[in-house]
This record gives sequence, C-alpha cells and structure tokens, in this order.
Amino acid sequence: MKKFISLFVMMTVMLMAYSAFAGEFADLQKKITETREALVTMVNDKAKRGEEQQKMLKTTTEAVNTALAGMKAPAGKDAQFKELTDTWNAFTKTRDEELVPALLAGKDDDAKKLATGIQKERFEKLVSLCGELDK
Repeated sequence: MKKFISLFVMMTVMLMAYSAFAGEFADLQKKITETREALVTMVNDKAKRGEEQQKMLKTTTEAVNTALAGMKAPAGKDAQFKELTDTWNAFTKTRDEELVPALLAGKDDDAKKLATGIQKERFEKLVSLCGELDK
C-alpha cells in the first residue's frame, strides 16, 4: 500500500510539473507573437513608426525577456531551450540593429527584406520550439 501511495504521489507531481511547463511555453509563444505583430505593424504602416509603436515593441520584448529569464528547460530538452533563447537573441539583435533602423531611415525595401526573410524564419522557429518544449 505504501508503494502505491508513493507511486501515486510521484505521478501526480510529475503531471503537475508537465502542466506547468506546458502553460509556460504557450504563454511565451503568445508574448513572442505579440512582439512580432508590433514589428509587422511598423513594417507595414509608415504612420506607426513613432514613439508609441516603438514603446509597444520595447514593452512586448521586455515581457518575452522576463518570461525567458524565469524559465528552465523541461527535462531532456536543454538543447531545444538553448536554441530557443539563441534564436530569440538573434531575432532581437537583428531587429534592433538592422530592421528598425532601416525603417526609421526610410529604407522600407531593406526592412521588408529582413522582416520577410530571416526574421520570419526566426519567428517560425521560435513558435516551433515553443511547441516542442510544450510537449
């Protein structure tokens, strides 16, 4: 009977831990999507490249950074978690150092090329990794 109770408690704890990770990565994916949407708005609408939209981009990015800083890789998924953080860092670096400056300088073609090229690929990778880490 003691073995059964121990096994039951252990299974319950494992299930709760899995559920916590699942919610975490779905929530992170939502935050990443909000950041991407703020960026796409800037790319597609010249009127929305001012301080307000830039603040929205900064706020959504900070939300992702805060969430990531408080997260740990699920058991056995260290490589995917590292790839997630590395991809996010590359996404924000390119956005901040190349894409947004191109937009603000009026180089729309250069900005769109970045946004629909490497940045789109990175975004899709981030979403995919959140899904993998959510399982």
